[in-house]
Amino acid sequence: MESRLDFFASPLGGKVLKHINSAGRAAAESGLPAATQELVKIRASQINGCGFCTDMHTKDAAAAGETSVRLNLVAVWREATVFTEAERAALELAEQGTRLADASGGVTEEVWANAAKHYEEEQLVALVSLIAVINAYNRINVINQQPAGGYRPGQFG
Repeated sequence: MESRLDFFASPLGGKVLKHINSAGRAAAESGLPAATQELVKIRASQINGCGFCTDMHTKDAAAAGETSVRLNLVAVWREATVFTEAERAALELAEQGTRLADASGGVTEEVWANAAKHYEEEQLVALVSLIAVINAYNRINVINQQPAGGYRPGQFG
């Protein structure tokens, strides 16, 4: 499978990705736990059917020490006992924030209140930003049919 465009080599693509990367870096450096960040990126990517991002973030998480059990259970986190209450709140927020078109009103007050119980305000800003950024990446890669499987941990720095 080949991508429709060489988005990474395009001058305009490079400009767009530079800005998305800057937003992602700001969220990543926020103090939100790194494991939570990867879990959220994986779950949104699974929902959006983004093989490239799912490949990238599962490999990055594994390289950072995440267990295969937890990585294998992200898609079914509600039934899994391996996630903390804070991680579960972040995963629920990620799901509702990713499935905006499926919900009549976006993220529910209950889901927001649960996330706010576990994360301080700057972490919530980071979490919302992270969800927005990974959804942007997912859309670029899905539309472009970016192939998955060849990512190496840390490949993009």
